[in-house]
Amino acid sequence: MSVDSSGKVIVIGGGAAGLMATGRLAERGRQVVLVEKMGVLGKKLRITGKGRCNITNVCDIEDIINNIPVNASFMYSALYTFSNTDLLKLFDAWGVPTKTERGGRVFPASDKAADVVNALKKYALQKNVRLLCDEATGLIIDNSTIRGVTLKSGNNIYGDSVIVATGGKSYPITGSTGAGYRFAKQAGHEVITPKPSLVPLETEERWVCRLMGLSLKNVAINVADRNGRSVYRDFGEMLFTHFGVSGPVILSASAHLRDIEKSAYTLLIDLKPALDDQQLDERLLRDFEKFSRKRVLNAFDELLPRKMIPIFIELTGIDPHKPVNQISRAERRTVHSLLKALPLRIKGMRPISEAIITSGGVDVRELDPSTMQSRLVKGLYFAGEVIDVDAYTGGFNLQIAFSTGYLAGSNA
Repeated sequence: MSVDSSGKVIVIGGGAAGLMATGRLAERGRQVVLVEKMGVLGKKLRITGKGRCNITNVCDIEDIINNIPVNASFMYSALYTFSNTDLLKLFDAWGVPTKTERGGRVFPASDKAADVVNALKKYALQKNVRLLCDEATGLIIDNSTIRGVTLKSGNNIYGDSVIVATGGKSYPITGSTGAGYRFAKQAGHEVITPKPSLVPLETEERWVCRLMGLSLKNVAINVADRNGRSVYRDFGEMLFTHFGVSGPVILSASAHLRDIEKSAYTLLIDLKPALDDQQLDERLLRDFEKFSRKRVLNAFDELLPRKMIPIFIELTGIDPHKPVNQISRAERRTVHSLLKALPLRIKGMRPISEAIITSGGVDVRELDPSTMQSRLVKGLYFAGEVIDVDAYTGGFNLQIAFSTGYLAGSNA
């Protein structure tokens, strides 16, 4: 059986990029069929930012580009065609007020991702849009031109253009199972091997398990390679887990560890970044003087979270029952060193299913950056995470999805 949709545009995927593309197409008066296999639109959007949805970032375009470590130059046209400012004007027009937080991160004022999704749904599901709850299984291509899409139900949909906005492979429970890569390969595209990005890191040290759930705020991190060269530095919040470390600064760091299987990385945590070496030494002398008659175990209450103290003392090698007034100068130097550079050896990343985004995807060299159209198949477009472009945390990846979706919807 076939569904005659000649003259229509087919959008595969009802996430951020797909909804934006669909809404833009509808604005242009195109007849659209939006294919979404999950039966729920914006499912991944609903859980981003811990359910708050970090929509974008208020920094200027050049700063957004600087926060895209993979194929940033490909994004110039999309970002200047549909910028973060344009996006925020749209949400304002849709009745979704926003607020800006630390680092320029933009959230809905309500702190509810559902408000973002509902606005996008209303934008996308205009009168000339048909929502089809089915699974796309392949593309119909004839003479290097797109003709339509095959569906799991056995139907075919025919149209003049197809936009693939299926996402990557992160959070597969939301529908991102990598189908878009299969469609791209069917069309003859090169697909850069998908890898996890913005993902928690596993450590060789097992003492992290005992700190599971402990969040450290206002710490500085430095990730160094096997030669001691710094590959990433950051300041902010991190979290200990049963397998290693997570939290905003760790997720951002993961985007820089491109060959983690081949390279040995060390994470150095500065627990007291506000104090330079001299200030920290003076602080230690004051604290040790203050608690001089106590045992070492009870001398760190004002320096470290209580849960961390016994493990930290173990790492120093100092007897926890030793009187504080018997701590040697060498032992104080050890404490100082660990406070400024607590080391953890990174052994790997968590699985791609736990990643916020996927690094890798459709090779950008085979796409027209000014339209998002395939250079290999006429009428075939790609948008969002399925493309080999990814950024750091802070709203940049959603901006990529919205900008590429808008561009594809403006040209299909």
